[in-house]
Amino acid sequence: MGERKSQSRLTAQFQAFPQTFAPASLRLFLLSFSLPSYTHMETHEHNLNVPLLADKVQQWASQQPIGFAQKVEEVEFLSSKPASTASMLSQLEGCVSSHNLIHFSFFYAGVGILSTPYALASGGWLSLTLLFAIAIAAFYSGILIQRCMDLDPSIRTYPDIGERAFGKKGRLLISVFMYVELFLVATGFLILEGDNLHNIFPSMQFEIGSFLSRKQSLVVIVGLFVLPTVWVDSLSILSYVSASGVLASGIILISIFWTGAFDGVGFQQKGRPVNWSGIPTAVSLYSFCYCAHPVFPTIYTSMKKNHQFSCVLVVCFILCTISYAAMAVMGYLMFGDAVESQVTLNLPVEKLSSKIAIYTTLLNPICKYALMVTPIVNTAKQLFPCRSHTMRPLGILVGTTLVLSNVFVAICVPFFGYLMALVGSFLSVTASIILPCLCYLKISGSYRSISYKSVMIWVIILFGVAEAVFGTYTALGQILAHL
Repeated sequence: MGERKSQSRLTAQFQAFPQTFAPASLRLFLLSFSLPSYTHMETHEHNLNVPLLADKVQQWASQQPIGFAQKVEEVEFLSSKPASTASMLSQLEGCVSSHNLIHFSFFYAGVGILSTPYALASGGWLSLTLLFAIAIAAFYSGILIQRCMDLDPSIRTYPDIGERAFGKKGRLLISVFMYVELFLVATGFLILEGDNLHNIFPSMQFEIGSFLSRKQSLVVIVGLFVLPTVWVDSLSILSYVSASGVLASGIILISIFWTGAFDGVGFQQKGRPVNWSGIPTAVSLYSFCYCAHPVFPTIYTSMKKNHQFSCVLVVCFILCTISYAAMAVMGYLMFGDAVESQVTLNLPVEKLSSKIAIYTTLLNPICKYALMVTPIVNTAKQLFPCRSHTMRPLGILVGTTLVLSNVFVAICVPFFGYLMALVGSFLSVTASIILPCLCYLKISGSYRSISYKSVMIWVIILFGVAEAVFGTYTALGQILAHL
């Protein structure tokens, strides 16, 4: 009874979250990086101020209770129980018509789609099979996150899973990976903006001082432009625009197709069957497209029918993977091995369809930047013991410092493709594939026995580790070679 009351209290607090903070997808994102456990929530105003690295007061089943193995078997049975075709179709229809699919798509409709043609050009046509392999591995690790939460009702966030599996060190490890990934993705936004502005205004002569190039100066300007958005307490306006990221990805996809089909570019490049030296880069960039796993626990707990989680996940992964593959194939057929790390840099800027794609690309990251760094700012503020009236000046100081550090990294490492490959190989693979598998093996106790399921999980882990090692080595080598 106590557990049910706690869960009901969580649901009520979640629904009471200030509506001025706009779309539910935004609330899910921020809650994913701020809630250590539902046992810590007292008011909804407190939710965004709870540091991710905070200690939990209590840990459910720190010692495995009697009957825990039986509960594992029940969860496994329910997760693998076959359903009738009519039941599956009915459930699928409910999922597709639900706003839950929009939540998932919101987190996957990012800038990663712009790099898929470059990834395909790096690895060749056969590397497309690796895109599908990564999609399957990422999907299965998402299912394992669901099973971890079914085994432990106290889990509410991704770091909770890490702590349940490996204690406070597990929470710390997952938290560090999440925040570093957010920081580098925000840095990638600035690089992307600078590259595309440099592309559409090639004749503009503008430099800041004698030590910054025109492209670097544009990155500084973009940083100054997004700086006020970090100071704002309410992100409602930006959140509505950024929530259109799903629509933006569709617009970019259609615009690039139109450019190739009707604006004279064509789809005439043949490409290479395989380029073995570019496989690590291709795999890393593909992995970057599937880096939304940290928000899965929050989405799962917010769903009214969370038994449909796997169904929604299937539909989302199918749609997103088709979009990634379509963009990769179109871009590679249009520009071949000459495709840039962002396919928009290859588009003829004088064409209307190209302008639509480029301007849509420019708008989306600017609106998402503040949303991306807000979890870092909120957690950083908790490191300082301040009174309520000093929190806003502290937030401005932390936000400004964060933007300056993003600009500094973007100027020093202005290589979007290489940086996102590093994020994909080191951070995304670890957070979205390796850690969910390891946490599930530990929480369920499956690591103690050998079964087809545990063997499959270990194979996924080995695949992820190999990708992380070779991909990180390749990405770092490319960055250092171009500095």
